[in-house]
Amino acid sequence: MKIILLQDVKNVGKKGQIIDASDGYARNFILPKKLGVEANSKNMNDLKLQNANAEKIAKEQLENAKEFAALMETKEVVVTMKAGEGGRAFGSVSSKEIAQAAKEQCGMEIDKKKIQLPEAIKNFGVYEVTVKLHPQVSGKLKVKVQEG
Repeated sequence: MKIILLQDVKNVGKKGQIIDASDGYARNFILPKKLGVEANSKNMNDLKLQNANAEKIAKEQLENAKEFAALMETKEVVVTMKAGEGGRAFGSVSSKEIAQAAKEQCGMEIDKKKIQLPEAIKNFGVYEVTVKLHPQVSGKLKVKVQEG
């Protein structure tokens, strides 16, 4: 029996996949637990529409990420820190502080988990920080660390 899976089923398949299951397994496990539906013409058409809609949404998200990355590269965020011994920064700048400064100064909502710091920023100066906006899109944000 051909089945369209509505959810991921361990050792069987992923959501949206069409599988060939034995009649008993399909009737006694997959269908009663609403893990899948029979692959008839109506359900196949619904699956195609869902896939087309998912592709459209993914394309829109990719375009939005590219636009946001272009906008982000024109901005500069200033983070102030206390000075320690020898003019070095006291402590380090975290991704949380960068995200908060970007929100306050530029109005950009950036998730702190998406900010990738190659190493801790412990000195004053201008740094270019990579922000992973989408699996295919990364943007650069200039962060100026100054004494405050």
